[in-house]
Amino acid sequence: MIGDSNDMAGRLRTILPARWFGEADATPILTSLLLGLGTAFSSFWLLLQSVIAQTRIRTAYGNFLDMISADFFGAGLVRLPDEQDDAFRTRILEAILRPRATRAAVTLALTQLTGHSPIIFEPANTADTGGYSVGGIGYGAGEAGGGGGGGGWGSLALPFQFFITVFRPSGGGIAEIAGYGSGGVPVYGSLSMETAGLPDRAIIAAVPPLLPAATTAWMRLAG
Repeated sequence: MIGDSNDMAGRLRTILPARWFGEADATPILTSLLLGLGTAFSSFWLLLQSVIAQTRIRTAYGNFLDMISADFFGAGLVRLPDEQDDAFRTRILEAILRPRATRAAVTLALTQLTGHSPIIFEPANTADTGGYSVGGIGYGAGEAGGGGGGGGWGSLALPFQFFITVFRPSGGGIAEIAGYGSGGVPVYGSLSMETAGLPDRAIIAAVPPLLPAATTAWMRLAG
């Protein structure tokens, strides 16, 4: 195999003058010496391959992916609990090339992160607030936002500000515990036993890098 100790020992033997030594079977001391050097060179070769892999996001792995994420995003993009390298790598690449500075960009990012489309309400946007004598608009008619849903109280006193309702992703539940009436040994569950999901801090940290300068987002986490 390329790069292993036998390969390195063979490469060393090829640069020795052929007339100095006979076949490998006839030179056990030389063979042992070359294998010792080959083992060291093989370690250097493996280390070099690892270093080369860490120079590209698509091939980096382990803690180096976390370091790459920290270089690009600081604390704004961290590995989720139990998240594997491939999934984390995909999120890093998506975040680097993600659209920014628009309402659609915020919606896309939060939808990809949580699996649920957020509700965005801009007090100065009539498409969100609706207006008097507009069909489908009324107090208590539903959630505001989303371009004429239930309507909301508009205001021009909150320039460059908007409100986001973000829905947390569905929890992973408690593994290997059946529900009521399903048979088996009954077990009392607790929230501490629930499968780790997306932490709130990851949701909150995802929004600021998407916002234009001098824009304020007020966030509410639901679900």
